[in-house]
Amino acid sequence: MDFALNEEQEMLRKMARDFLENECPKSLVREMEEDEKGYSPELWKKMAELGWMGLGFPTEYGGEGMAFLDLAVLIEELGRALVPGPYLSTVVYCGLAIQAAGTDEQKRDILPKIAKGDLTLTLAWTEPSASWDPNGVETKAVADGDDFVISGTKLFISDAHIADYLLCVTRTRESADKGDGITLLLVDAKSPGISCTPLQTIASDRQFEVVFDKVRVPKKNMLGELDRGWAVIQEMLPKAILAQCALMVGGAQQVLEMTVNYAKERVQFGKPIGSFQAIQHKCADMATDVDGCRFITYQAAWKLSEGLPSALDVSMTKAWVSEAYRRTCVEGHQIHGGIGFIKDHDMQLYYRRAKASELMFGDADYHRELVAEQIGL
Repeated sequence: MDFALNEEQEMLRKMARDFLENECPKSLVREMEEDEKGYSPELWKKMAELGWMGLGFPTEYGGEGMAFLDLAVLIEELGRALVPGPYLSTVVYCGLAIQAAGTDEQKRDILPKIAKGDLTLTLAWTEPSASWDPNGVETKAVADGDDFVISGTKLFISDAHIADYLLCVTRTRESADKGDGITLLLVDAKSPGISCTPLQTIASDRQFEVVFDKVRVPKKNMLGELDRGWAVIQEMLPKAILAQCALMVGGAQQVLEMTVNYAKERVQFGKPIGSFQAIQHKCADMATDVDGCRFITYQAAWKLSEGLPSALDVSMTKAWVSEAYRRTCVEGHQIHGGIGFIKDHDMQLYYRRAKASELMFGDADYHRELVAEQIGL
């Protein structure tokens, strides 16, 4: 088995790392935590110019025509650098969903704009129940002439304040099967009746409560079929989960490198603390966790790229990486001691994002239940 990146992927990884080391220093990450937008439009445009926004889109829509596995390589580097902004929400959650289920007109209109960095989107899925199952979708969309009228509340919606469109998951029909009767609608974020309230989060990212009060959306903005939107979610979800996992792999790798370097430099009792067995074993555990994260993530991403059955692999990946990234950060904090907890140190930047990433698209326990179900329990 060859787990190495191919030449093209290695070039992408190196180019992304070199670019982000120069263009996304931790000073920018800290600045964006305080910024109203939460991201740098200048950095966003530079990323678009490198082709990153359209990396996984077909060339006919202004993309690079690369596979999802290649996209995972780039996203790992985004996680390593803690790049702020709506990359996953725009490119993965919404962009890949439009690519898979959009009409020809929708794809021709939207995907090239995403690829150029001219359009941002976000997925308006979760509600106050915080459920990732179809049972949690209660926001109603009622047909009225050539429009749908949406009413309901969405919660924990990333980057809603800067999105041009919200891909809203709505209920258009009640059914005993909660996966039936769900419809996806592309909503202009400037439509009358939409209000956004910012939420305070541990990661200092931009999440919002979004209230739809009789918001009118043209029926032509429907993504996929009427009442069959859950199938689009199921198509998009594995990619969204693995993208989140790749982001966490990048963060965990950087935490490992920071910690090992600190253990080599920090002197206590007349010698570097990395010479003590207790510290060595902690670093060994971190390295084991990071490599485990990478291998399981890329195996699942490879299967997904090849069109192989991957549902079990995806849930195993999310369950493992969610906790392994947090464990890596905890061990890193232990080795750094008190300095790792101060605001001026980078460790706390990664730990806060590790905690937030655990919950995205279901925590470890949620995915353990899915794994148990898939192995027949």
